[in-house]
Amino acid sequence: MRLVPLFLILVALASCGRSGRPDVSAYTFSRTETGTLTRLCNNPALLGEPTHDISEGACGMDNPVAVRYVAGVRLSTPATLNCRTANTLADWVEHDAQDAVRKLRSPIAEMTIFASYACRSRNNQRGARLSEHALGNAIDIGAFTLENGTELSVEEDWGKVGKEGTAIGNLHRAACGPFGTVLGPNSDRYHYNHFHFDTAEYRSGTYCR
Repeated sequence: MRLVPLFLILVALASCGRSGRPDVSAYTFSRTETGTLTRLCNNPALLGEPTHDISEGACGMDNPVAVRYVAGVRLSTPATLNCRTANTLADWVEHDAQDAVRKLRSPIAEMTIFASYACRSRNNQRGARLSEHALGNAIDIGAFTLENGTELSVEEDWGKVGKEGTAIGNLHRAACGPFGTVLGPNSDRYHYNHFHFDTAEYRSGTYCR
């Protein structure tokens, strides 16, 4: 097991806020079981690894990043995104998502990622338009795990009466504005178990269903 230098521990402890979570800047040089993580997209809230440009026919992106932590929240699997989308995700987590679950009295610690970059059509349907996933503009999230161990599941808690159902609804609404497209279980049968967020731009504003 790799030991963490004492000064890194002190930096993290010194930067803890009221919630008990380190300030996002404390993660910049921290070591985890995955190795040394790098600050991405010139944003201290984004940690992970830069990766190679992707070119697959009409799919791909320049300067993609593999995001592992967003504003101190761990991702269940690295999300490959472009920097614009990664920065939008970081702003949403830091300023909107944590506030959306505040009544549960425990901050979000991990997000379960269903998909990020993938060279495919919308909803994997033959003949459909190219998905925003194919450009690194999109991320799909299926669940949110709080620091106290509570899991908020899109599939299980959407529309549910009580704090968990309210929190899932709040998370969906809080994404309407920061992201260009926000889809959940009310949108269609393809999104019954996850939220789809992307940074596509529309003249009419956010498409939120």
